[in-house]
Amino acid sequence: MRLLFPAAASPLPLCLAARASRRARLAVASAAGGSSSSTSASFDAAAFEAERLRLDAAARDGMASAAAAAEADPRAWKWEIRKRVWDALEAEGVARDPRPVHHRIPNFDGAPAAADTLGRLDVFQNSQCVKVNPDSPQKQVRLLTLSGDKKLLTPQPRLRTGFFSVLDSQMIPIGCIPEACTSVGAAKYGRPIGLDERIKVDLIVIGSVAVDPSSGARLGKGEGFAELEYGMLRYMGAIDDSTVIVTTVHDKQLVDDIPVEKLLVHDVPVDIICTPTQVIFTKTTIPKPQGIYWEKLSPEKLGQIRILRELKKRIEQETGTILPSGPSEKLPPTAQRRRRQLRR
Repeated sequence: MRLLFPAAASPLPLCLAARASRRARLAVASAAGGSSSSTSASFDAAAFEAERLRLDAAARDGMASAAAAAEADPRAWKWEIRKRVWDALEAEGVARDPRPVHHRIPNFDGAPAAADTLGRLDVFQNSQCVKVNPDSPQKQVRLLTLSGDKKLLTPQPRLRTGFFSVLDSQMIPIGCIPEACTSVGAAKYGRPIGLDERIKVDLIVIGSVAVDPSSGARLGKGEGFAELEYGMLRYMGAIDDSTVIVTTVHDKQLVDDIPVEKLLVHDVPVDIICTPTQVIFTKTTIPKPQGIYWEKLSPEKLGQIRILRELKKRIEQETGTILPSGPSEKLPPTAQRRRRQLRR
């Protein structure tokens, strides 16, 4: 079933004046020898963003190498579809910064309109807590979530520095909600949570590279973090099979050749697709993952993500059994670069 909505532009409000006023207050406090109790006052946004960009570049380089080496792999069909979509977005002039869109959840012309399409749905309006991925094309979804006085749950980039951050408008200085919708802003204004957090997520918004409207089958950029995040939320009891999963994409990201029979047990399907021009209810019959599938998780990936190691240790202690691990894989050198940076 497809419902058509007109695309609508939604300019983002700025918080330049609020930031300038805040800088002035901090400068006065510093000159007077005072200190601020605000977490954001001591947050080094420039260092956080520089580190994030370095590690993002390293990860994308590694993904490109993995894609080039995947020709003989039976899973190469995923990379073929991803490349076709990335190439089309660039060639047809709908790709938007950050560019190139290859090896990313691609930003696209009309991303705010796709988000506004989602924002008009009852499932969004009736949600109190929305989990949204941290990528550029879903920035407007994060803005609508916080502007609508909902809780925003967003993962820390690639789960490198922690787990999830929770934000709500009461935690954010007036006028600075757009800043809080960025990766830097989420780290600056968000409250980190752990595996023991008691939280109920009403809606999941997930980024995609390609999605099949006839089945709800979805492909991400290939790192598997959306699946890991979903599995950990299942373990926490924050979501279940009834939790609706939505993706916002450009119409050119809709495909009809994702073979459902080749999907893996941890692949996350979507219930609703929102584009700048339409809403598609997929009525997917693809089973949703029930948790972390440890036999699919490589030792290298486990070693890279502290929260996963914590979860594995906890489950093993609770059950008295050693969980399996998946085959080894070569990962981008993000952890190594981060250790070198911290030693400087």
